[in-house]
Amino acid sequence: MAPGAGAATARPAPAAPAAETPVGANGQLRVCGTKLCNSRGNPIQLRGMSSHGTQWYPHCLTGGSLDALAQDWKADVLRVSTYVQEGGYETDPKRFTDLANSLVQQATDRGMYVIVDWHMLTPGDPNANLGKARQFFTEIANRNKNKNNIIYEIANEPSGVAWSRVKSYAEQIIPTIRAIDADAPVLVGTRAWSSFGVSEGADESEVVDNPVRAANIMYTFHFYAYSHRDEYLATLSRAADALPVFVTEFGTQNYAGEGSNDFAMSQRYLDLMASKKISWVNWNFSDDQRSGAVFKTGTCDRNGPWTGTSPLKPAGAWIRDRVRSPDAFPAR
Repeated sequence: MAPGAGAATARPAPAAPAAETPVGANGQLRVCGTKLCNSRGNPIQLRGMSSHGTQWYPHCLTGGSLDALAQDWKADVLRVSTYVQEGGYETDPKRFTDLANSLVQQATDRGMYVIVDWHMLTPGDPNANLGKARQFFTEIANRNKNKNNIIYEIANEPSGVAWSRVKSYAEQIIPTIRAIDADAPVLVGTRAWSSFGVSEGADESEVVDNPVRAANIMYTFHFYAYSHRDEYLATLSRAADALPVFVTEFGTQNYAGEGSNDFAMSQRYLDLMASKKISWVNWNFSDDQRSGAVFKTGTCDRNGPWTGTSPLKPAGAWIRDRVRSPDAFPAR
C-alpha cells in the first residue's frame, strides 16, 4: 500500500482455492523441459473436459454442471471453446468475451485450471483471424492476468497451411499475451488439425526442427481413437519425447466425434499419456446428439441431473471414470 493510503481503499485479496483442489495443490503452472510442472517444479498431468462451442451449448455450462465436473468428476481442468467463426466470436465479440470471462471465473471459483481456447477452425490459417485474436487475448489477459490457473490456447486446429505460417502467427500472438500476463503457459496449435502434420502427410520433425521462439509454451495434439490409429499414437509418443505436448482435444469415436466408440484404442492413448505425463482434455461436455458429447441428449435443456453416470452416454461414463480414478486403469 502506498504511504498515506487509507485502509478503506485496499481491495481484499481473493480467497485462495482450498488445498484439495487442483489449483490449491499445484499453484501456478509452468513448462519445464518437455513437461507441464506445478509451482514446485514437479511434472504433473491434468485431466479434464472441453466445452462444446459456447455459441451452441452455453446451457450445458451451469453452476450445477460445473460443480459436477469439479466435485463428482474431480476434473483438474476445463477448456472453454470460443469458436471464432461458425456463429461464434466474430458475430458478437463482447458477448463471447464476456461469456469466456464468466466461465474462467466459474472454473477459478471451483479450484480448476481453465484453458481459454481460441477455437479457430475454418478458415484453417490462423493468420486470417490475427486481428480478432489480438483483441480477444488482450481483453482476456487483462481481465485474468492476476489468476494462477489460466492457460491460453491460441489456435485450435490449423489446417491447409504450412507450419511456418502457424509459427509466424504464434510469434505474433504470444508477445501480445506476455505483455499482459507473463506467467501463464501458452498452447500452440500444430498443423493439420493439431496432429503435428500427420493428417497432411508430415510429422513432428517440422516443429522439432523449427520451434516457436518463445518460452513457457506447449504444442497441442488432437486425436479421435476410432479414426486415428497407430501412426498417430507413434507420432504423439515421439513428439512428447522432444517437445512439451498437451492433448487439448480427443474422443473415443471418429474424427467427427460421432459413431462407435473404440475404447480399446482410446485406452492405449491414455496409457501412453499417463506414462509420459501428457495432460489431456476430452471433447466434449455437452448433450449434443453425437456420441462424443458426454451427456444424453436433453440433459442440458432439463438442467440435469449432472452427477453420477445416469445422465451420461457410454463415452461419458467411460471418460468420467478415467478423469476420476486414473490409477484404477493402469497401463497394460
